[in-house]
Parts: sequence; C-alpha cells; structure tokens
Amino acid sequence: MNDESHSFVWPVRVYYEDTDAGGVVYYANYLKFMERARTEWLRSLGFEQDQLLQRDGIIFAVREVEVGYHHPARFNDALEVIARLAKKGRASLTFNQEVIRTADTQLLCRGTIKIACVDMKTMRPTPIPKRLMTEIPDVD
Repeated sequence: MNDESHSFVWPVRVYYEDTDAGGVVYYANYLKFMERARTEWLRSLGFEQDQLLQRDGIIFAVREVEVGYHHPARFNDALEVIARLAKKGRASLTFNQEVIRTADTQLLCRGTIKIACVDMKTMRPTPIPKRLMTEIPDVD
C-alpha cells in the first residue's frame, strides 16, 4: 500500500488451528485475519458492530473480494494485517488489505474487499449512518 499514514495495522499470531495439513495457514483464514483488522479499524473510530446493529439496525457485509496469495504463513508466525480505506461510498467501503510476516516484512497476501452497509430488516443496502460517515476519513 502506498500511503501508510492512512493505514490501520492489527497484529495477529498464527495458531495451530489456523493451519492446514501441510502446516501452513489455510487460505480462507487470511480473510478472517482481514476481517479482524477491519473490525478493529471500526472500533478504533469508536464504533462497535453490535451497537451499530442495535442502534441503527445495520451490519456491514462483504460484497466483493479479490485476493492474491504470495507466500505462506506458518504456525506461530507473528503477522501484521493492514487495512487501508481505498474508497468511501454512500453505502459501501472498499479496503485494500495486506498480510505481512513481521519477522522479515514478507508480503504474504494482498486483497481488495468491498463491504456494504445493509439494513437488517430489509437485507438491502442502506446509506452508512451520518455519525459514522463523519468519523470515517476521506480517501485521497
């Protein structure tokens, strides 16, 4: 990612349960790591997903994912999961994300994830609440 000033970094440790029979992180678990980073990014802005559901009746649902896998992570690796807001829409957010091994700064995985704000009653996209939109940084 080019602009580190707008990057949110969340540390993750690889546990045995994250690995497959070959001893490397199972591919789908990188998506879980990325989800955690986005959740913690939102929390860092002062918003909890359960409170958004209770107060505003909304959730954020993944709409699109594009992921490239470059190198494997293994049991007990310390990782940094980076989330950078790439696009801020009325009812969606697009993130560029990376998973880096801390020890050697090796890029392991890179992805673009688009999430949609969804009204839980209708299960349809809905505008992101204004109080949240004002806290989400603008994208350059």
